[in-house]
Amino acid sequence: MLLKSIAEKTRTARTWLDKHRAELTIGQRIADKVAKGMGSWTFIIWQTIFVLAWMILNVVAYFHHWDPYPFILLNLLFSTQAAYAAPVIMMAQNRQSERDRLQAQADYDTNLEAKKEIESLQIQLSKIETEKLDKIILMLEELKKQQ
Repeated sequence: MLLKSIAEKTRTARTWLDKHRAELTIGQRIADKVAKGMGSWTFIIWQTIFVLAWMILNVVAYFHHWDPYPFILLNLLFSTQAAYAAPVIMMAQNRQSERDRLQAQADYDTNLEAKKEIESLQIQLSKIETEKLDKIILMLEELKKQQ
């Protein structure tokens, strides 16, 4: 019975996550991937390489400085990136909050079911204990009668 209950709870845990993933729109999936990518070391390293290359090429350019110091075009690129990245990342965070709420609700439901099962087991154990004690008392009374 306990193993069956655990299997059902595991299935339930998968179900809410699968349901949540299935409800995501294409835009939400893209936002999650963008947020995941922008929050990675890979992104930071590649962006650092890009910025260093941009600066070096503009400082030591032999023919044409397309963005001379103080790198106004680069600053504009970063501002544009931030203007688009911030709302996308916030959308992904909101979805993560929703996932957390769903998981917390599923955990609460699981804990509630476990509590009910434990209470049921305690009642059964108490009943068994009472029956055993009644039998022991009966046996002791019979022993007293025989003596």
